[in-house]
Amino acid sequence: MATFLSHETCPTIKNILLLDSEGKRVAVKYYSDEWPTNSAKLAFEKSIFTKTQKTNARTEAEITMVENNIIVYKFVQDLHFFVTGGDEENELILATVLQGFFDTVTLLLRNNVDQREALENLDMILLCLDEIVDGGIILETDGSIIAGKVATHSIDDGAPLSEQTISQALATAREHLTRSLLK
Repeated sequence: MATFLSHETCPTIKNILLLDSEGKRVAVKYYSDEWPTNSAKLAFEKSIFTKTQKTNARTEAEITMVENNIIVYKFVQDLHFFVTGGDEENELILATVLQGFFDTVTLLLRNNVDQREALENLDMILLCLDEIVDGGIILETDGSIIAGKVATHSIDDGAPLSEQTISQALATAREHLTRSLLK
């Protein structure tokens, strides 16, 4: 007989935040009703930014507690990456989600991880968040797999084949074939 994990035993993520060096939003996704209003979310973001801004989380991820939540975070250039879980969550799982998010963003931005690049590619970063966590449940943490899924979602159908990667060209060809078969 199969057993299913209940929501209580499955690790859950409360939010994933990408803030700039002044604590302003670049990309955020909340999966918990703990912060019901936008002002509550902004206040939470300000509190974790204020608590972490003096730390040196550039080489490795750091961990802190804010409002009975475990926050794992890392800074790169002028971007601050945060993953929040409840105080009962395993820090290693939160750190794995953070690393997956960071690795994916690094791949998608072609190692130019800074605020300007992030804002120019915001659509891909938001897709990346959707591929990592859905409704608080962790779906994937491998950066290369997530980046591959995001890249196939964000293919520009109008781009000439010469400007597409092989996988993009194959995906475009597959899409055109499917359309022609369904006619």
